[in-house]
Amino acid sequence: MKKRPTRATAYLTVALLVLVALRYTPELPDTPAAGVLQQGAAATTPPLAIAKFVAPAISSRTEKLNRGETLIGLFKRVGISDHSAQEIVRAATTSAIEPRYLQAGMPVEFTGDSAGDEPKELVFHLGIDRLLRMRRSADGWVGTEERLPWTTDTVVVAGTINSTLYEAMDDGAAQYFPARAKDELTWTLADIFEYRVDMSRDLQVGDKFRALVERSVGPGGITKVGKVLAASFTLSGTEISAVRFESKNASPQFYDATGRSMRAAFLRAPLEFRRISSTFGTRFHPILGRWKAHKGTDYAAASGTPVRAIGDAIVIKAGWGGGYGNVLELRHRNGYVTRYGHLRGFAKGIRAGVRVNIAQTVAYVGTTGLSTGPHLHFEVLVNGVQRDSRLALRSVAGDPILRAERGAFEARREHLLASLSAAPGVVRLASR
Repeated sequence: MKKRPTRATAYLTVALLVLVALRYTPELPDTPAAGVLQQGAAATTPPLAIAKFVAPAISSRTEKLNRGETLIGLFKRVGISDHSAQEIVRAATTSAIEPRYLQAGMPVEFTGDSAGDEPKELVFHLGIDRLLRMRRSADGWVGTEERLPWTTDTVVVAGTINSTLYEAMDDGAAQYFPARAKDELTWTLADIFEYRVDMSRDLQVGDKFRALVERSVGPGGITKVGKVLAASFTLSGTEISAVRFESKNASPQFYDATGRSMRAAFLRAPLEFRRISSTFGTRFHPILGRWKAHKGTDYAAASGTPVRAIGDAIVIKAGWGGGYGNVLELRHRNGYVTRYGHLRGFAKGIRAGVRVNIAQTVAYVGTTGLSTGPHLHFEVLVNGVQRDSRLALRSVAGDPILRAERGAFEARREHLLASLSAAPGVVRLASR
């Protein structure tokens, strides 16, 4: 019985000590746990779960190379020391950069641990799909060239002529190609059909075109026109198709649906960039002031625009021709003669008796003779009689495909024309 008072006394003593401790212990501040972790030296080391959100500050900036500026100049402008700038240039030159060919406007990215520090990484944007990434290591700067990926697909583009082929292309290809690429596609189509169609004269309102085109899309959405695989024009209800075929014995070229080469004995127009101002027939002569038969076609073009021979020929005249001004006459096979008037001058070496090739530059657009402005007057004579070139040159067809390749061509033709007939947009090439 004597042990109970002793145990009770011990319990009482502990209780009194707890009360005293609570009375004299200062209250904790009313601060969230995250705030406590940020109180500087008084704070304890944060747990790992919170420390992973704390990262060193990263400073990144992009500068462009100014016109006439060197890489050393650019580096000094952003605060890199002379010694480091020299090291970077040496490493970059060793890796991929030829300083002589750097272009103004080239972006360079600088990345460092914090603002004011020299960078630990640089990225030179050498091209739309080409980078040089420079990293600083313990052994110096090391460069790695990187190629950014392109994607390639195939699209069908279609349009209707309401004014010009350019405008029809703008309407039909706007969602697939940017402005420059649309122009390139227009020129490519004109080149494919230049032996069959004069884009400045033969197209009429309501005519249609279609093209099956490979398209490449690169970094930042930049778009390039790839190979045209097939194309067609419907002119006044008549369709002319062209199919790209890779022969085993020759370079790839285009053939029509019957298997004849789109290349023929004559081009349809003497200017590569065509803009017509007058057609064959009767017109009011702007200098003579009277109506007269206009035995040819006028192509309005800037003075100095190259004039090309529409076919293989021999020069029979290159000199002054009265109202024609400087005039060039070429004799072709089968009794054809072509005449080019109002020329500013002739290409080097062009004189009577010289042989010229199809598409060769033979002269330059001018305004000599009876002319009110720069243009080319073009005539076609068949057996000495002036003929409308639209009719005279239309019937001259290209060579047929080799008999040994006829089967392969027909399979390729059906394959591509089936895809060409699909709705405009991205397509999968039709099965063979």
